[in-house]
Amino acid sequence: MTDAKRESLLVPGPAGVLEAVLDVPPSPIAIAVVCHPHPPDGGTMHHKVPMAIARELVRLGCAALRFNFRGVGQSEGTYDRGVGEVEDALAAAAWLGARHPGLPLSLAGFSFGAAVATLASARLDPPPASLILAGTSPKRVPTPPVGVPALVVHGEHDDIVPLADVMDWARPQTLPVTVIPGAGHFFHGQLPLLQDLVRGFWLGCAASDSLAG
Repeated sequence: MTDAKRESLLVPGPAGVLEAVLDVPPSPIAIAVVCHPHPPDGGTMHHKVPMAIARELVRLGCAALRFNFRGVGQSEGTYDRGVGEVEDALAAAAWLGARHPGLPLSLAGFSFGAAVATLASARLDPPPASLILAGTSPKRVPTPPVGVPALVVHGEHDDIVPLADVMDWARPQTLPVTVIPGAGHFFHGQLPLLQDLVRGFWLGCAASDSLAG
C-alpha cells in the first residue's frame, strides 16, 4: 500500500459507532468495503484474510474500508447472528460512498463476512459493481444468489465451510467458484495467490467497464 494514507475512524452505525480503518491510495478510482469473519470465533477487521484483500484492492487504486462489526473492538452494540451485521455493512458502504462520491463500490468479505457482503449486496440500490467472496459460508448464513460480477474463492480442503456447501449454492446460479488446491479455510500460505486472483478479477471487471473509474 505504498503512498496510501491510512485513517482510523469511528463510523456511524445502526447500533452505535463502528470502529474502522480506511486506506486511500492517491487519486482512488473506486471504493470497497471489506467485511471480517465470524465475531464469536475471534473475527476482526485485523484478520489476515480481509487485510490481504484490502491491501490488494488499495494497490489497484481502490479506497478500502475495513470495519469491526457491532460488538467487536470499539464498535458498539452486540453480535446479531448476521442480521444486524448486514445493517453494519450497509452503513459502512453508505458512509464510504458519501466520503468518496461518484466512485463505483465493491463489497468484499471473508467467511462470515463474505456471506454478510452478499446479503448487503442484494439490498443496495444501485447494486455494487462487484463482489469478492473468500471462504464464504452460504449455508451457515443463508445467502441469496449473486446478482453482480463476483469472485468466489474457496479452499479445496476447507474444514470449516465444506467446499460442497459453496458448490451447492453456486451451481443453480451457474456461478464460477475458484478452488485453491490444498488450501484450508484460512488460506495459510496462499494469500499471495488469493491476492493474484483478486487482481485478475478486478482487472477483468475494469476491462468490461463495470469498475470504470
